[in-house]
Amino acid sequence: MSQQVEIAIIGAGITGLTCARILQQAGYQVVVLEKSRGVGGRMATRRLQGTIADHGTCYLSPKGEAFRHFIQDLVTAGIVEIWTDAIYTLDAHGQLHAPAASDRAPRYVAPAGMTAIAKFLAAGLEIRCNQRVIHLSLKPNQHWQLTLENTSSEAATESILEAQAVIVTTPAPQAVLLLQPLVDREISEASFNALNAVEFSPCISVMAGYPAEREADWLNQYADVKAIASSQHPDLAWVGLDSSKRPSASHLLLVIQSTAAFARQVLEETDLMPIGHRLLQQTASLAPWIPSPDWLQVHRWRYAFTNQPLQQPYWIAGTPAPLVCSGDWCSGRRVENAFQAGWETAYYLNSQLQNHELKKLSRL
Repeated sequence: MSQQVEIAIIGAGITGLTCARILQQAGYQVVVLEKSRGVGGRMATRRLQGTIADHGTCYLSPKGEAFRHFIQDLVTAGIVEIWTDAIYTLDAHGQLHAPAASDRAPRYVAPAGMTAIAKFLAAGLEIRCNQRVIHLSLKPNQHWQLTLENTSSEAATESILEAQAVIVTTPAPQAVLLLQPLVDREISEASFNALNAVEFSPCISVMAGYPAEREADWLNQYADVKAIASSQHPDLAWVGLDSSKRPSASHLLLVIQSTAAFARQVLEETDLMPIGHRLLQQTASLAPWIPSPDWLQVHRWRYAFTNQPLQQPYWIAGTPAPLVCSGDWCSGRRVENAFQAGWETAYYLNSQLQNHELKKLSRL
């Protein structure tokens, strides 16, 4: 016997959680399926060496009204606070440059880790972690049948879930793999090709820890520098003083992220530790001690940033039962794009189902 729900959402990133929260508040029965053991997607925080590190999204910088309201809700709830208003730039020669006054704006972080934002959105939702959707098919009753694989145990077990509508919020290349078997039967090739055209760039993220006394070395040299970005350096895209987000950090901790070009060269390497050390060597111009951390961990983001977005709010399969794909990749590469995609997808799906009254776009 399969369990039946109204709406199944695949992926517990910001898009999936935002969409689920809106639809559940409107009265729909929603289940969120996540292949990992936790929520957040690229809003990722890792626990290591007695501390935490944001090795995915490093900060939030709201632009639109709806996202600014959401950030203010998070501030009120004590989830986020202003981290810095200055992102310094690193040129191709390793020289650091202060931002212009016009480029200064509040950047928000979560002292408990950026995953805390996803957990805030997830509160009250039915989320099933360690559940990978391995097959999707349309039944004669015009409901979707999802075959789930439990990823939490060595002996994989399968289960079945039936849903009236499905929303896929994974990165587009992962959605393509899931939906490929439906092409020419339920999904037209032309429509599928639009989804398949979405392109992503990879990234390598390095978390490096140093003795607490290194903080004085950093502050003596860089004073208020907490965040460094680069569009010119061939290998380095980001250097963040991640420990400055924590009220009582016991280590100095840097998070260093690579350019897409660097990541493509090493993406399939089995051992990422030498790759991490290579990136640290690139930071020696900032401080000679950075390439020699007490410890480091390295993470591979295969789908880090959208190169070629969909250029529309969501992708519609055009099937008898609603099937929609959505994510930041629909219109950009920022968390705000993911948030907006969740809103717009929820509004669209509601119009295809019971057309309940939804909350206004200003508040969750």
